[in-house]
Amino acid sequence: MPELPEVETTRRGILPYSEGKVLKQLVIRNGALRWPVSEELYTLKDRKLVQLLRRGKYIVMVFDGGEILVHLGMSGSLRVVDEKAQVGKHDHVDFVFDDAILRFNDPRRFGCVLWTKHWPEHALIQHLGPEPLSETFTDEYLYKKSRKRSVSIKQFIMDSKVVVGVGNIYANEALFLSGIRPSRSAGKVSKARMTKLVDNIKQVLDAAIVQGGTTLRDFVGGDGKPGYFQQQLYVYGREGQPCKACGALLKEQRQNGRSTVFCATCQS
Repeated sequence: MPELPEVETTRRGILPYSEGKVLKQLVIRNGALRWPVSEELYTLKDRKLVQLLRRGKYIVMVFDGGEILVHLGMSGSLRVVDEKAQVGKHDHVDFVFDDAILRFNDPRRFGCVLWTKHWPEHALIQHLGPEPLSETFTDEYLYKKSRKRSVSIKQFIMDSKVVVGVGNIYANEALFLSGIRPSRSAGKVSKARMTKLVDNIKQVLDAAIVQGGTTLRDFVGGDGKPGYFQQQLYVYGREGQPCKACGALLKEQRQNGRSTVFCATCQS
């Protein structure tokens, strides 16, 4: 599933071709996504895209006459294509701007393209926690939020109501770099270790964005290029392999149906 770095990579890739441009045409080939694509989107034809934002894993398209929320689902993409590009089976929506076409592709149709009037108050957005790369996401915030919480620290930082965008891959990596066992109760993580964790969440996400995200299965960014952060992973997907820090074999366990890989020597 595209996580925060992949979504931010997509946003940055399509931004030069869309922000400040006029939507010349909207093509809806299949509106049966996770939620039906509203025909109200057609009202944005001939409107300028004022801002292209990201909130959590949502791309927010702010026009001067309305707004669109885009979620890439499990394996979707929003990328720039040439006007002569052949339309594929899963190419559901086209946003045709002055000099480029943004094409929404979603094989599993778990994503969404939703029209809204005021996106910060949308039901899918209003409950979200702070952005992990923002100044509001601090060690003090996370420490206070975690007190008396018995849930595992991994599950805690993956809760979008606590902080958005820390998906499974990046939670594994940040916890390893912080020396924290993923199964440890959130309420038992000390303030000092919480400081390390916040710093490493920011570091891991920043590095992943620079590398264009993590290529798992078929993800590509808005420019059609894959991400390369997978080459820098310390633990995720490396169960049974030697720890890059101490050489011990990495272990794997399931937490809430997700793969968790850790080093029993380096993490406690």
